[in-house]
Amino acid sequence: MAFWRKQFNKKTGVYYPQAVVKGKPVETKTIAKDLAKISTVSNSDVMAVLGDLAGVMHTRMAAGKSVHIEGLGNFRYKLDTVGVKSLEEFDFDKQVKAVRVEFTPEREKSTSGSTFTRALVDSDEIEWLEDGAPETDTDSSTDSGSSDGGSSGSGGSTDEEYPIE
Repeated sequence: MAFWRKQFNKKTGVYYPQAVVKGKPVETKTIAKDLAKISTVSNSDVMAVLGDLAGVMHTRMAAGKSVHIEGLGNFRYKLDTVGVKSLEEFDFDKQVKAVRVEFTPEREKSTSGSTFTRALVDSDEIEWLEDGAPETDTDSSTDSGSSDGGSSGSGGSTDEEYPIE
């Protein structure tokens, strides 16, 4: 089951539901064990492949490609940049503030053909429960809600017992 909590955004002055991450992340070793249990591949073989996955993906993306993992989605590099007013001021190294990896879940048409489902977010199979953690305010530098009332991501909490990542 997944968890959510009510989150107040001081910037917009409204409350939003926000996804909550509970506990520590699930590590690669656990994922490898889970995959080994449901396949004919050994745990050590799964670990070896998963251990090399990031390096192989980096090599391909550094060559200007996106990476598609079937059943999961697409990964590509994305730049966080600052613009300049004229070409004379243009300096790639000074304007690029960060290089990030953008992930887009794979999608497929529903059986009716009118809607799509995305990998990892099949909302019909996610049971959402309200988290009993105390409410925390979102400061003005964090935008936990979008203008349409939905959540734009998961972030904004500094509550160590109930971290939102």
